[in-house]
Amino acid sequence: MTLRRSLLPPQFEWAAEFNGRLRADEPMARHTSWHVGGPVDWWFMPRDLTDLRSFLRALPRDIPVHWIGLGSNVLVRDGGLRGAAIALHGVLTRVDRLSQSVVHCEAGVPCARIAKQCLKWGLAPAAFLAGIPGTLGGALAMNAGAWGGETWAHVEEVTVVGRDGALRTRQAAEYRWSYRQLQVPVADEAFVGARLQFSAEPNAVYEDMQVLLNRRRETQPIGEWSCGSTFTNPPGDHAARLIEAAGLKGCRQGGAVVSQKHANFLLNDGSATAADIETLIERVRAEVLRVHGVELFTEVRIMGERA
Repeated sequence: MTLRRSLLPPQFEWAAEFNGRLRADEPMARHTSWHVGGPVDWWFMPRDLTDLRSFLRALPRDIPVHWIGLGSNVLVRDGGLRGAAIALHGVLTRVDRLSQSVVHCEAGVPCARIAKQCLKWGLAPAAFLAGIPGTLGGALAMNAGAWGGETWAHVEEVTVVGRDGALRTRQAAEYRWSYRQLQVPVADEAFVGARLQFSAEPNAVYEDMQVLLNRRRETQPIGEWSCGSTFTNPPGDHAARLIEAAGLKGCRQGGAVVSQKHANFLLNDGSATAADIETLIERVRAEVLRVHGVELFTEVRIMGERA
């Protein structure tokens, strides 16, 4: 059997400096919140930004790169991923206050941690980040949001790294964003940090973040294996309402099931394959279109090869 890592030239050898942080044929099921997914050719865990830049410079430019945070917004197919997956969670973890209302956060920081720290500083509008189950890097890549807030509404500038390992600073105006969408000026750049602007409201009257989190626990299947919301909300409506009204709560495909608690959450009961989840996604989309005449679009990114 040909090793998946044969995607690299036969004469290629990794530098010894990456030993211990680079693994071949790593199962992606270990790194996604759905707990499914076949192997990636190479899994790299940089120790810091310098190490990350060295790896990118060493990686042949024709090898695909996949950026992984908490794995909460990806469905990796059972055939796995070609190329290299780079894990940022646990690496780029700084959160610094630059002024009364501006913070700088690195891409590997969980959004919930940013929300908690900002609220300690009296930056109330950051509370929405507590409802995003991923890292800032992922939130930037898809303009993630919750409770009416959106990531890019607060971005002043970002720091990105290119495939050549070079760092660049880009202004928010260089990007075009909309609901759960982002258009980037350069396709092969990845976010490593961002400067975010919030209003300083130490005495503001707003719902305590704990109230918001309690509401989330009451209405969402927290703790079960899911990606969070599977579909974006169509204009003027909610995907969960449409799915429930179509009678799809509890609908099952193998080990994948539509949550009884929140219909926009598709769960892995512990036995699902990525194919089960993808098939259930398509079944839900088809039935909602048949019943309501509304086409749903996935919020989750579907990646890789079918088995």
